[in-house]
Amino acid sequence: MVETRAARILVASNRGPVSYALGDDGELSSRRGGGGLVSGLSAIGPEADAVWVCAALGEGDREAVRRGVGEPGARMIAVEESVFEAAYNDIANSVLWFVHHLLYQTPFEPLFDEDFRGQWAAYEAYNEAFAEALAQEAADGAHVLVQDYHLSLVPALLRARRPDLRIGHFTHTPWAPPDYFRLLPDDIAAELLEGILGADRAAFLTRRWADAFAACCVSVLGATLSDDGRAVTHRGRTTRLGVHGLGADGDFLRERSHRPDVAERITRLRSETGQDRKLIVRVDRTELSKNIVRGLLAYRQLLQEHPEWLSRVVHVAFAYPSRQDLAVYREYTEGVARLAEEINAEFGTPDWQPVLLKVDDDFARSLAAYRLADVALVNPIRDGMNLVAKEVPVVSDNGVALVLSREAGAFAELGDDAIVVNPYDIRATAAALHTALTLPEADRAERTKRLADAATALPPSRWFLDQLHALDD
Repeated sequence: MVETRAARILVASNRGPVSYALGDDGELSSRRGGGGLVSGLSAIGPEADAVWVCAALGEGDREAVRRGVGEPGARMIAVEESVFEAAYNDIANSVLWFVHHLLYQTPFEPLFDEDFRGQWAAYEAYNEAFAEALAQEAADGAHVLVQDYHLSLVPALLRARRPDLRIGHFTHTPWAPPDYFRLLPDDIAAELLEGILGADRAAFLTRRWADAFAACCVSVLGATLSDDGRAVTHRGRTTRLGVHGLGADGDFLRERSHRPDVAERITRLRSETGQDRKLIVRVDRTELSKNIVRGLLAYRQLLQEHPEWLSRVVHVAFAYPSRQDLAVYREYTEGVARLAEEINAEFGTPDWQPVLLKVDDDFARSLAAYRLADVALVNPIRDGMNLVAKEVPVVSDNGVALVLSREAGAFAELGDDAIVVNPYDIRATAAALHTALTLPEADRAERTKRLADAATALPPSRWFLDQLHALDD
């Protein structure tokens, strides 16, 4: 029998609430993270006996585990570095992410060979480590919220160890439709689905992603779907399906966006773009799914087809490098920079730079761009939600026109008041940018208010608490 501790509420995620850096002098320094989970755990209060189980992501984290350094209410797991790399980079980010975002060039990839099988074994071991830690930390009948595609196997593994627990799993990405999901080897597709079905409740950011998961369960496992589509039954167990569309933290964003450092960034941005020019703003990580290259191509077509915008608009593109340990992401980041340079060379003048590209992450500068944006461009190939689409209208100074991909999860809530585009269609996206730039001021103001209201309907603390309470239903 596993010896349990006192935790009544547990969260499991790849990334935890704190990270550690190892200095040249051997000293450890810590940095706290943010986001919905942090807000949610704060909302339940210290009396809840909550524990956050997470992975040691770097050498500083691993050294903290070796020294027994940690935060109250957090347990960091240090699996062997090679196991972590294979589970995180080779499987989670290079297979599962690509499947759920429909990113494979199928004439060439994926290729599921013996190397892949070794990597999959590491992913299984990684999930086993989380299941074991959760089993040890949880009090009898505790509630456990497992987060995302990194930990898809944990619910079933934990259920086998601790059938007394109430287990939820939340997927932050889209979910692939059955035909695409079945690119995976049959046994692994089944293992992923059965892993999540070990939960009492499986939740998603939109109904579309929940329905896709249910369809995969029926197609791959032969599972039974309830008449209302809200529950999946497989091998005698029923897992309920839920939807929680993570919203923006309006109170935090409004307060944070009016601090002095943001005001300073506004002054600096205006000096770089010009005081009177319209601004098309995007803020993204350089992930393949974000579709930054097609956004730049659409902007170039806008300038070609509507020369009246020459010298009157600037595309402010903040593209923060992501997953640079993977070659395909490094190449994509380089491609974004190269295309921005080409557009500036083609159209720029001594007093006008058409594209202002920034690649160094600066949250205050992002908020400054949000406030100044006349148009926000959010055109992902596919996104679980996309919080940028929700954040910009919340802090906009003068109203913003949102050009939004129909493949973003945020489309389900914001589509009625956005200018919606097919993310693959360059011509249509260019036309949408022109429409957005010429939107009447009153229309833009009304849309912005409705967008902000929808964006803040389920703030992070309530998003977390809703999942927690749903486990009791």
